[in-house]
Amino acid sequence: MAASSRAQVLDLYRAMLRESKHFSAYNYRTYAVRRIRDAFRENKNVEDPVEIQTLVNKAKRDLEIIRRQVLIGQLYSTDKLVIEKQEEPRT
Repeated sequence: MAASSRAQVLDLYRAMLRESKHFSAYNYRTYAVRRIRDAFRENKNVEDPVEIQTLVNKAKRDLEIIRRQVLIGQLYSTDKLVIEKQEEPRT
């Protein structure tokens, strides 16, 4: 993999992880992070430049989907789950 495409892939990976951590719903957030990591690990040994570019384009589309879904999720507030860290009320 060329250095520029490697940097592009790493930037895309980081952007997807960063954006997926903005999901307000715990289940969506953990699923997105797990799915992103699994997908990148699954394709880390791909050598064909055409296939790499195809995967990068798919990841860019997926990043836009994540951004849209985060915005939609922020429109609807939900209570935190028990498993999530609860803030203690200050007295």
